[in-house]
Amino acid sequence: MRAALDLAVRGPIADANPRVGCVIERDGIVVGRGWHAGAGTPHAEVIALAEAGERAKGATAYVTLEPCAHQGRTGPCTEALRAAGVARVVFGQGDPNPAARGGAALLRDSGVEVYGGVLAPEAEALNPAWTFAVTHERPWVTWKFAMSLDGRTAALDGTSQWISNERSRADVHELRRRVGAIVVGTGTALADDPRLTARTADGATLGWQPLRVVVGDRELPAAAHVLDGAAPTVQLRTHDPAVVLRELHARDIRSVLLEGGPMLAAAFLRAGVIDEAIVYAAPLLLGAGAPAVADFGVRTLADAPTWTLHDLVRIDDDLRLTYRRK
Repeated sequence: MRAALDLAVRGPIADANPRVGCVIERDGIVVGRGWHAGAGTPHAEVIALAEAGERAKGATAYVTLEPCAHQGRTGPCTEALRAAGVARVVFGQGDPNPAARGGAALLRDSGVEVYGGVLAPEAEALNPAWTFAVTHERPWVTWKFAMSLDGRTAALDGTSQWISNERSRADVHELRRRVGAIVVGTGTALADDPRLTARTADGATLGWQPLRVVVGDRELPAAAHVLDGAAPTVQLRTHDPAVVLRELHARDIRSVLLEGGPMLAAAFLRAGVIDEAIVYAAPLLLGAGAPAVADFGVRTLADAPTWTLHDLVRIDDDLRLTYRRK
């Protein structure tokens, strides 16, 4: 199972589908290996079975996720395992997807020995956003912002580049590479003209690019960076976070990075759909200027939403703090 976990991490982290690894063993010898390379490609089990060939008959398949039992863009893995004559299946995480679960029961009904829950925490850690999305029917939402020590995201004259240091900004690009979509409001798109791409230190775009999402009714100029073709872009003409997340879920987006402005952050907080906040705290004091978030309805301390510190990393003199909702 640990070998299957090692294979699974080779899959794309921001894909619509989960990262899955599979190892097929017969008589103490590994005869097949596979991992899922993304939506629309063969599943890990199918790749491992192809490598094993006839040696799969009577073998044991170790899979990080319960084999699927539905026909999507590819066929059900339960049928592939059964047809190959696999005698035993050992899996880590049970499938949380209502559309695909039930593979273990189907395999048992076909006479295959099935054991689940092996290294389940490690298997679940492969796909936290995907697991959240398929069980909650919306993407996992991370709110990212950089601020001064006194909670300002821009100075009084509107200047905001750069509050955080160079290494923190590079860290943000790595964060962008790991999500399915970046969301900003039209206010941010018009005021800052951001590119919203994942880039290297020298400005080159990385291979994977998240969907760029602009929320709001105002028209974007044709020369806006978000319309430059460097990554896919969609404008959602709404101010309702629930509509935004429903549309992105329908597009198979499993994780969202919320980057756009105090008004948009307030709307998402008011709707209760921010799951995680990543804050880059810089050693600056501004005294005035834009706050990280606009008024979202808290009138007394007892009404303030509370968070748990999940991670803290020093980046030179900046701090990256990750909080999750209690």
